[in-house]
Amino acid sequence: MDSNLHSLSRQLIELRIEHADLDASIDRLADAVSRDELLLRRLKKRRLALRDEISRLERLLDPQEPA
Repeated sequence: MDSNLHSLSRQLIELRIEHADLDASIDRLADAVSRDELLLRRLKKRRLALRDEISRLERLLDPQEPA
């Protein structure tokens, strides 16, 4: 069980890093003079999916209801 929690914690850290990287990429692309709207939409969709996955893992690691 401990190794499972450790791997979930590691996954959560990796997802948060990827989310932050996407945030930076989206900001740079949004500020670009000739921006690619399709790429911007795809990046935002991926960022949203990451946020959902991060929330799911946070709930698994720290359940709100008492066991």
